[in-house]
Amino acid sequence: MHATRRHFLAGTAAMTAVSLTGIARAAIAEAGDLTPMTLPPPIGTAERLDRLARVRKLMAANNIGSVLVEAGPSLDYLTGVQWWRSERLTAAVIPVEGDPIIVTPFFEKPSVSESLNIPAEIRTWNEDEEPLKLVADFLRERKVDGHSIAMEETNRFWIQDRLSRQMPAARIVSANPVVRATRMRKTAAELALMQAASDITIAAFRHAWPRVKAGMSPGDIDALIGAAHRALGGDYDSGLVLVGEATAYPHGSHKPQVVAKGSNVLFDCGCSVHGYQSDISRSFVWGADPTPHQRKVWDQMAMGQKIAMKAAQVGAPAGSVDDAVRAAYTSWGYGPGYKLPGLSHRTGHGIGMEGHEPVNLVHGETTPLDIGMCFSNEPGIYIPGQFGIRLEDCFHITANGPRYFSEPPKSIDQPV
Repeated sequence: MHATRRHFLAGTAAMTAVSLTGIARAAIAEAGDLTPMTLPPPIGTAERLDRLARVRKLMAANNIGSVLVEAGPSLDYLTGVQWWRSERLTAAVIPVEGDPIIVTPFFEKPSVSESLNIPAEIRTWNEDEEPLKLVADFLRERKVDGHSIAMEETNRFWIQDRLSRQMPAARIVSANPVVRATRMRKTAAELALMQAASDITIAAFRHAWPRVKAGMSPGDIDALIGAAHRALGGDYDSGLVLVGEATAYPHGSHKPQVVAKGSNVLFDCGCSVHGYQSDISRSFVWGADPTPHQRKVWDQMAMGQKIAMKAAQVGAPAGSVDDAVRAAYTSWGYGPGYKLPGLSHRTGHGIGMEGHEPVNLVHGETTPLDIGMCFSNEPGIYIPGQFGIRLEDCFHITANGPRYFSEPPKSIDQPV
């Protein structure tokens, strides 16, 4: 779940990071002894050209003449260009036939070209020019202006709006049947990068768990986990660490939290390897035997993961996985539905180049599960005012059923 919570708790993490306890600093220093893992190679040109071929096949099948993808993960996925979004447009225009173009400001061309990984012309615009005119001119050159123009689903509205002014008769449609459909089904190279990211996160948890001490704050522990990730070779932004009652709220609390004997502790962290993500959660009780209630809820949540995996079969609607878990939880006295105590969020989310990406394991989602799709499995149980348990492991769909990137823990006593 770590991708969406960063904005909520980033301020807290930043404040605690500058006031780490001495115990935390000593534990973090030990991460320097970790040996970096051997990583798979990054995605190369051949893989991206294969992606473009699959995209074009879907474009033809859906009568789409071109696809426009602005800066972000999908631009990287298709072209290798790694760029950020601003008020200045950097985007790829992919025609159904022929090489794409990259549209970017004139002064950005040298920087943008550094990561371009496919054959594509870079067309530039100056500050006093309309970049969408470049797009319109290109579509007319390629004689695809009479076909549908598809927008990647995260493109900002102003791009579509200004392109419509350049091409008033254009039929602008969603690129989901093309870009989303391709990105959802991971290849062996992508799965290898996600496996490496998961291996790093599990190793970081194994390093951090025995080094958690009384008096540590969530910021202390996150810094410890982050140091281990980086030493092992992962790209770590920030994670979510919750202590005590804060574990009852999926994205935590701004109230002060410190580790004490009997504290319920939750790690929810991940990293990226060459742009591909991990997302893993572990829950445990620190410094004391779990209470019967803590143990029962942990065991129930672990069973929820098993129920989800049993339901996650090729051809099953994605929402049916959530429904199977929720039916069991209701029979155990939780809910019903999304009510608390119980599971107040979806059972899982898609994952790949983004920590959260389509589609979700959520009630009502009809997309059939297919080979190569990747999801988190995290049907947490939350008891407001007391504590929550969340275990999270990601998996991918194979012809023989779902397969974990990280194996769930066996008990609350051995959480990692």
